[in-house]
Amino acid sequence: MADLGPVVWPPVPLRTERLVLREPEARDRVAYIDLFSSSEVRTYLGGPRPRAELESAVPEVPGRRPGVFVVDHEGAMIGIVTLDRRDAERPGHVRPDAGEAELSYMFLPKAWGRGYALEACAAALGWFADAFPGEPVVLCTQVANDRSVHVAEKLGFTEVERFEEFGAEQWFGVRSSVPRSG
Repeated sequence: MADLGPVVWPPVPLRTERLVLREPEARDRVAYIDLFSSSEVRTYLGGPRPRAELESAVPEVPGRRPGVFVVDHEGAMIGIVTLDRRDAERPGHVRPDAGEAELSYMFLPKAWGRGYALEACAAALGWFADAFPGEPVVLCTQVANDRSVHVAEKLGFTEVERFEEFGAEQWFGVRSSVPRSG
């Protein structure tokens, strides 16, 4: 995971119709640990991490670095959206020099099925487009994670290739258009 690049961080919180994307705070620590220790959330992400390990490893303010947005709904963290530079050693690139911005996200199961991922990711992508005009954004998810592939397509990502990584077939796409509604 490489630095996002020269950007003012944290940005002013991003507001959507139902959500606020903001920098992490100490009050988010428990939800952050819940995300990474959840077998449901981590089904397509290598499995859950042991809660005891996270309790000792996660700092008081988790995820505080450029590119990490906490997704806040009604005053509580329900997920995270991140924009990082894709490691050059990993498969899947659309630029010869690699280092594309990569969008990823995780939401607590109680927030699933309500369109929050689409809404939050669209806001983060809008911020990125303003901060880094003309730069491509990529997204990688397991082919088996059909919900994530569906969100990617609604956000305007187009499949570029599939490859094997982490013991599973991966769907790799690049953002090609403005997000579609619905």
